[in-house]
Amino acid sequence: MDGPVVPLVEYEVANDEVRAVYDDIMQTRGTDWVNNFWKVLAHDPALLKRTWQSVREVMAPGALDPLVKEMIYVAVSATNGCTYCTYSHTASARAKGMSDAQLMEVMAVVGMANETNRLANGLRPPVDEAFLPA
Repeated sequence: MDGPVVPLVEYEVANDEVRAVYDDIMQTRGTDWVNNFWKVLAHDPALLKRTWQSVREVMAPGALDPLVKEMIYVAVSATNGCTYCTYSHTASARAKGMSDAQLMEVMAVVGMANETNRLANGLRPPVDEAFLPA
């Protein structure tokens, strides 16, 4: 795997603004470390803060439980070819109880959706009236 485009900003050398976000990440996640995604974003503290706030809000419990959200994140990450996010959110989903069987089923759905999406995009069938909002 290639190295990062920018160096990682470790906690020890981070400025106060970045440390505040790192502290919130660790507190929210109940961990004593910050993963590398956040460490590369830290080169732009405003981007780091804005992205963390959005992730924290979107991934919080809501109409969908946190495990379902992580499984969706895995599916989208796999489809988008984001190796980092696929590994990160698979680990998070496993920590929330996802089994290997569930992961394999998610990947089967991802593969099927990608195949049928491409067929539909290529063949351009008209959308059925029954599928349209009332």
